[in-house]
Amino acid sequence: MPNVRVIPCLDIKDGRVVKGVKFVELRDARDPAEAAAAYCEQGADELVFLDIAATTEGRKTRLDWVKRVIEVVTVPFAVGGGIGSLEDMEELFDLGVTKASINSAAVRDPDLVHQAADAFGPEKLVVAIDAEKGDTEVDEDAEEGYEVLIKGGTVRAGIGLVEWARQVEDLGAGEILLTSKDADGTRDGYDIPMTHAVAEAMAIPVIASGGCGSLDHMVQVVREADAAAVLAASVFHFGEFTVADAKKHLKRHGIPVSL
Repeated sequence: MPNVRVIPCLDIKDGRVVKGVKFVELRDARDPAEAAAAYCEQGADELVFLDIAATTEGRKTRLDWVKRVIEVVTVPFAVGGGIGSLEDMEELFDLGVTKASINSAAVRDPDLVHQAADAFGPEKLVVAIDAEKGDTEVDEDAEEGYEVLIKGGTVRAGIGLVEWARQVEDLGAGEILLTSKDADGTRDGYDIPMTHAVAEAMAIPVIASGGCGSLDHMVQVVREADAAAVLAASVFHFGEFTVADAKKHLKRHGIPVSL
């Protein structure tokens, strides 16, 4: 089993790290550059930076915000939000960003996934998928039935989750960042059935996101849902535990991590 990655997530709005519940009720957490430096010091394997209002505000990623974080980052760094073209991705890569994460743009134009994988390599491309429980007829492959969301989780795309995940894998995505809107910010644990439904259907890594409230939740989503990486936000931002704490806990439970 490869090392499981521990990834803090920086949801950015108005230049600040924020965190909400089910994508709403956002509250201020901390300065993004300060947070990024701290998480790198604590041993984060990667960082994810999401400009969460870019798509709903109809704009591109705020590069000035990205630049502030790039100056302090010492680990692989993925950026998403407002990316809609190869040119947008190239701008980010030129700044030093490691991976581009696309979500709504991929649903609008699936060929963008293929173009990006071809131009930059699958290892540079993350497809982020937000999903929630929906009509079981939408996706017969998922035990509960999950539907893909776009525009910051505000619009149902009418696409079954597993169907879409398989499609983006075929198009060349290097990994999937999978977020459960139902679980997001609740701290009740990751959506195990949803994560497992996607991970068992994929050959590429699946990053579990949404709902982490304890170190045991990380262990659970790796063991029971085959997540290749665990992403968390509020438990790190508000000081419940550090990245180092998370890695030590995973290791104590027999899950390989880099220390």
